[in-house]
Amino acid sequence: MSLLCEIPNPSRRAVLMTGGALFAWAYMPRFARAANNRDPRLIVIVLRGALDGLSTVGPVGDPDYAGLHGDIALSLSGPHAALPLDGFFAVNPAMPVFARLFKAKQAAVVHAAATGYRERSHFDGQDVLESGFAGPGHVATGWLNRALESLPSGDRVATLGGLAVGPSTPLVIRGSAPVLGWAPQYLPAPSDTLAARVLDLYSHRDPVLAVALKRGLDADKMALGDKMDSMKPKGGLDSAAGMRQAAQGAAKLIAADDGPRVAALAFDGWDTHVNEGGATGRLASLLGGLDGAFEEFEKGLGERWKDTAIVAITEFGRTARINGTVGTDHGTGTVALLAGGAIKGGRVIADWPGLKPAQLYEQRDLAPTSDVRAVLKGLLADQFGLSAAVLGDKVFPESGSVNPMRDLIT
Repeated sequence: MSLLCEIPNPSRRAVLMTGGALFAWAYMPRFARAANNRDPRLIVIVLRGALDGLSTVGPVGDPDYAGLHGDIALSLSGPHAALPLDGFFAVNPAMPVFARLFKAKQAAVVHAAATGYRERSHFDGQDVLESGFAGPGHVATGWLNRALESLPSGDRVATLGGLAVGPSTPLVIRGSAPVLGWAPQYLPAPSDTLAARVLDLYSHRDPVLAVALKRGLDADKMALGDKMDSMKPKGGLDSAAGMRQAAQGAAKLIAADDGPRVAALAFDGWDTHVNEGGATGRLASLLGGLDGAFEEFEKGLGERWKDTAIVAITEFGRTARINGTVGTDHGTGTVALLAGGAIKGGRVIADWPGLKPAQLYEQRDLAPTSDVRAVLKGLLADQFGLSAAVLGDKVFPESGSVNPMRDLIT
């Protein structure tokens, strides 16, 4: 079920106050820690718009890189020098937190990665990325929700459900498994848009819960008092401040003993056709927001960080050659970024295809040599024990030929 969870037992209805938008959440039992003291969590960040992987993690050791990517190529020299990851790749200087985590072996990069989709339409590409199906047109459920459904009955991760961050539930986590919806903004009264829709819905479907929601909103407003100003949104989810704020709030929920173990966030604004910038400018600002989100998760999760894996993915990459407006157009290969205390980091995982004209996909894009589904399967297998058969049949239908990428988790 998406965004809102119906609670079958009226005596156990509960309202969760997060300082942001308020939603109904199913009663969930507390569980003892596993025998090995691991309490795994998985956070999926969808970067909508198509991330330029070559300006995020630049192959500065490739002799063809600078000439192709022109003014937005990263460089190890100059006033905005990229941060070296190894002898071949360097990360955008807007991401010092990621560079620090990489050095601490808590972050990794999968480069030259893509889904199986090749047509370069944002809408279809996002559907494929988030649904987990091989092609577009499947928008009812997402692979992350189906992963929750595939866990054994009574499993702690499945019972605690997922978290969807944003004004609407990302497709990746839609489905029948329970999902809590949270928006990083303060809703002072039920007349505000999202709260009003929620209350209107439940006034017809579940009047008892509607009353509880209304009381919760009123109590939240009274309790916050002077704190209201500090809780107003600092930016949308296409801004650096908004990304950081979303991660900060989500971390508080995910860190709770009875909070969700799986979360999905969607950050917008990555479609950089014009004035993209490289080490500075628009892309760097967005990457700084993503870097800030990593930092907020690290701080907010506390001791839970050690068991957490975060993956940032996008629908496809961008052209290897810059266009006439100092930006890039829709491409193919890009990067998947991994972070968290559970990540076996300090590595750029890449079967590098090269950037010579004959090596580019359709002579224009970074050629993909890794399947994003392999990365996601590997994380789900190592974090939650899902089998390759379940991953290839139910979670990512008709993908049995795509093997899980192993050893992503410590």
